[in-house]
Order: sequence, then structure tokens, then C-alpha cells
Amino acid sequence: MTPSGSAHDHDATRPGEIEAPLPERTDARLVFIGRIRTPFATRDDCPRRGAPDGPVCRIEIDEPWRPALKGLDRFARAEVLYWMHQARRDLVLQTPKNGATHGTFALRSPVRPNPIATSVVDIVGFEDGAVLVRGLDCVDGTPLLDLKPDRDAFRPLAPERRTDAACVPPPSPVSP
Repeated sequence: MTPSGSAHDHDATRPGEIEAPLPERTDARLVFIGRIRTPFATRDDCPRRGAPDGPVCRIEIDEPWRPALKGLDRFARAEVLYWMHQARRDLVLQTPKNGATHGTFALRSPVRPNPIATSVVDIVGFEDGAVLVRGLDCVDGTPLLDLKPDRDAFRPLAPERRTDAACVPPPSPVSP
């Protein structure tokens, strides 16, 4: 139920939206490596974006993948990739609540051909076979695809963006 008391039909096609048939053939075989435990029972309960001061959530790693957690405790943040298993996969044009129609690849919507989500979270602790984090925005029981140290820990900050004027080469020196 929404705050106004009405239930959302997440599978309803809105005016301006276009569906595409899903292919019968798939090219990838994904392996779920665990489940994400959150306080969000339904999609309507989920925040639009996870927040660093949000609730502590538990990323449970399945037994065969638990040794892969070794060394993650050296990092303050992690990138979580997960499968939005309740999302539609057939829309190519979408009309969000603001009423403007956009292509699926121009939106951060969970509705996409491959409903893969990513969140950068703060690591707050570890338990046997689990990582405790803040910053998730998914339904309780969401399948986990991957867990990585935050990529910012591995690269220097990007240089400042040059303006168009800075891209113009300086004039050639005049020969005497």
C-alpha cells in the first residue's frame, strides 16, 4: 500500500510506454551467491535510493562462496550487485510518475531487460557468512549477484574536467 492507501500495480503499462517481446534464448548463466536481508517487505516499502544512515541490512553469502569474503574487511565500502527479481523486463519506453516518457537506458528504473542493480554501501560489520551494511534499497530476500570493494578504493580521483576553452591548443610560437 502507498501512503495514500492504494496498492501499486508495478506490472501495469502506463500511457506512452512500449513493451518489447523477451527473447526465448539467453546468453548468460548467472549464479546467485546469496540473499540480501532488508526490512523492506515490498517494493513500495523500499526507499528510492539507499542512504548511508539507512537501516543495517545483512548480505548473506551462500556456503560455497564464503571464503571469497577474505580481505573484504580491509574496506569501508563495497559495491553490491543484485537481481531485481520482482521487476518487469519488457519495457523499452517508460513513463515514470513525473509523466515524461524516456527510454529504459536513460533511467535508473528497476524495469530493464536485465534487472541488475548496483549500490555502493557502507560496511558496518561482519558476521559468520554475512556482511552488515547501510545504504541498500531492495526488497528482503533479493538475490545477490556479486560483492566488490568500492571501486574508488582502487583508482585516483579523476582530474578536473576541462572546459571547451581549455581544449583549444595554444597558438604556435612565432619563429624569429
